[in-house]
Amino acid sequence: MPTVAVIAPGAMGSALGARLAEHGARVLTSLDGRGPASRARAEAAGMVHAAEADLAAADLLLAIVPPADAEALARRLAPALAAAPRKPVYIDANAVSPETVGRIAGIVAATGAPFLDGAILGLPPKPGAKGPRVYVSGPDTAPALVLRHLGLDLRVCPGDVGAASSLKMSYAGLNKGLTALAALMILAAERAGAGAALLAELAENEPALLARFAKGLPDMAPKAYRWAPEMEEIAGFLGPDAAGRQVFAGYAELYRRLAAEDGAAEIAALIRFAAAAAER
Repeated sequence: MPTVAVIAPGAMGSALGARLAEHGARVLTSLDGRGPASRARAEAAGMVHAAEADLAAADLLLAIVPPADAEALARRLAPALAAAPRKPVYIDANAVSPETVGRIAGIVAATGAPFLDGAILGLPPKPGAKGPRVYVSGPDTAPALVLRHLGLDLRVCPGDVGAASSLKMSYAGLNKGLTALAALMILAAERAGAGAALLAELAENEPALLARFAKGLPDMAPKAYRWAPEMEEIAGFLGPDAAGRQVFAGYAELYRRLAAEDGAAEIAALIRFAAAAAER
């Protein structure tokens, strides 16, 4: 069975690593500089710590880090990739814009390693569930197809490098952008004393939206710090659309505010609204 390097063992990386290990893959990761929680996740997932030279000797290398760290990771691994006699296929599965993934592809190409653009749509896989959709695009996606036999819902996105990232930006813009819009309007309603009335109106006329907010707002709360740079990547993806860039730059600022210590009261208000929504 193939050796797959998964960097890093965060919530998504460790869950995908566990799925790969369950299906027989040897799963490597890097624990350098990682805290106890990351180390515990990696151990529970059956992931093995390896030096960068060993990571660069894997069959596939899945990069799954926060958007702000994606390019730095490629630069960090470039010397080991260049020195590897047998190159892995580097799959950048980060939530970055096509422009950013183009720069990452250039860094990896200079090492001689094959490169694929990747996108993960959905939540980390859980036992008994199918898991997220993992899209890849690029000139030769065939080497990634082995992931289908290793338990991942691997799909080919037609197009070259940038196609999968464009899909990710579009999907995340709708999904996480709607959560940001909901947070803004719910907080505004609460400040004005109209929170209960908004809840009642949504329950009567938009029950599907209310159910979405009941689930989505608590899910967002611990992830806001990661969603902020993703909103910035989406703003970049929107290119010449100045209004769109402004909207998502604002969403980035919102998520940064909610993730900060000063945002605790607003997070608490959103959680209370979500809990009341869930009781409807």
